[in-house]
Parts: sequence; structure tokens; C-alpha cells
Amino acid sequence: MNYAEMKNALMLMENPVGRLEMLMDFGKELSPVPDGAICTEIVGCTSFVEICQKDGRFYGRADSFMVRGIVALILSMIDGKDIIDIKKMDLMAEIKSLDLNLGAARLNGVQSMINFFKNL
Repeated sequence: MNYAEMKNALMLMENPVGRLEMLMDFGKELSPVPDGAICTEIVGCTSFVEICQKDGRFYGRADSFMVRGIVALILSMIDGKDIIDIKKMDLMAEIKSLDLNLGAARLNGVQSMINFFKNL
């Protein structure tokens, strides 16, 4: 599922709990990290999160269903974009526009993931 499809599905869901459940479902669709990918653990997340890269594509993994969904969402936002374009994006504003009610601790983790991409 691409980002536009994810966003549309989230916007159609009026129930806040339903949005979070949908976010967790997105995490189930994460592509597995391929062998030989270079992975970086994201410091600042309360869950274990790695962002990995191979052949110009990004992959991710996390030990929490919710965080796996956040990783899937962020990766869908940057999919197909080069590093220069990714650095220009306001990923946090886009996440906040989805009205996911993630809470302060999860938003700190989201910011840590975004910082990873901004510092490539």
C-alpha cells in the first residue's frame, strides 16, 4: 500500500482507536529486510527500531506492533524519493496531520526516525 492509500484509509476512519488499529495493520505489510542491508538502530525510540538500506531502498523493523506501523507509514512517505527530496520533506507535519493521537513518547520516537533521514 502506498502512502496516498494509507492516508486516505486513515482519513476515512473517524474512530481514533480504529485509526491506531489500522496503523498496526500497516506494520504487518512491512517488507522484510533483505540480506546484506545496512541497518541502523534508531536511538530515542522506546521500542527497538532499525532502519535499513539496500540498493537505494529503505526497510525497517520494530519490536512493537504500533511502532512497526509507524515505520511502515514513514517508509511509504519516502518511498521512491532520493535523499535530497527526503531531506526537504516535513515528515513530522505530515504525521501530525493524520491525527493519530500517538502521545509524547511515541512522537519522540517518530522524531528520532525522522532525524535519521534528515541526517543521511
